[in-house]
Amino acid sequence: MQLLMNLVDDSKQLNQAQFPFKLNYHGPKGRFKIIHQGLMIPGLPAPLHYFNFLTIIGQPNAPMLRNEYAIKHSALDTVSLISSISPHMVGHFNAYSVADDCDFEQNQFKFGERECLKGSIPHFQLIRSDEELSVNLHINTQPIISHFTKSKFGLFDHWSLMCHCTGEIIYKGQSYSINHLGSFEYARAMNLPYLPLCFFTYQIINLNNQRQLLLAQIRNNFNQIMQSRIYLRDLTNHTSEMFDEQVYFKVHRVYPKVTTPNQQDMYLPREFEWNFKNSNRSIVVNAQSRGDYKFGLAAGYVGSFKYQVEIDGIQESGESGYCEYIDCRPLKWQERNNQEKILDKILNPVPCTLKK
Repeated sequence: MQLLMNLVDDSKQLNQAQFPFKLNYHGPKGRFKIIHQGLMIPGLPAPLHYFNFLTIIGQPNAPMLRNEYAIKHSALDTVSLISSISPHMVGHFNAYSVADDCDFEQNQFKFGERECLKGSIPHFQLIRSDEELSVNLHINTQPIISHFTKSKFGLFDHWSLMCHCTGEIIYKGQSYSINHLGSFEYARAMNLPYLPLCFFTYQIINLNNQRQLLLAQIRNNFNQIMQSRIYLRDLTNHTSEMFDEQVYFKVHRVYPKVTTPNQQDMYLPREFEWNFKNSNRSIVVNAQSRGDYKFGLAAGYVGSFKYQVEIDGIQESGESGYCEYIDCRPLKWQERNNQEKILDKILNPVPCTLKK
């Protein structure tokens, strides 16, 4: 299955090339009916721990990306938007009609009367006005890119730029000054009939010395790995490394089963691990969820976690990693006993979620 991805995906080659300064960034137009924008800032001080702003304009035909709960008129007319921090929130998720609620112009996207993202590479501004959570952030993207997906056939494109964010977040009247590294992301896709993508996990950790770690895995409905990668980005040296071989993700403990607003049963990770090692480099991440998961990222959740990281023998730890987690696989893949786990190692040498 990874071979199939390599045949249609140019992102591996692009991650080895120099930064392309001409990146596509626009709203829905032409054949690209699905648009995703995202800003994620991990490593914020308590009680915030993280901040995210994620939009999906148009609902794709992929289980892990489609939020049926949000659809009012039609899938392509629906915007699902989540903007959250770690503390309890009631207004972190909103669904909008493109025709009735949104105003998309060149370099400016307005979502209802609440959120506005304006600008172009390398400078953006995000404004959110709400009694519960308001933000005014200036986003300065850096020429340090990670290509998650780049289809050879022009079907979809997904990239991430390291960024520096300054400004203010106000939660329930309390103001917090922001001066942190984040990740600014964009994706565009054609409205394909169906993509059997059912499992997605993605974490971001801000490391010491102006470095950033991205960790991602995608699986299909049969639990086959479509992509498993680690990206290590360094703002000081202006470098970005990608590792996509021998990258293992494993869940050690889960929370009790939840049922999403889309009536999808799902187990959210309580403790999990990433592991990578080759002849030159090694990366190990152990993480413990804070239990602050919030629904609204496509068909799944966002939250934060404590972590211990070891890169090439050097250790560091922190309180505020950022996590996205969606699991729309059949429960037989989510609920694995030890005997099945041993068999799975023989058939597919990448560990998967284990309920204990």
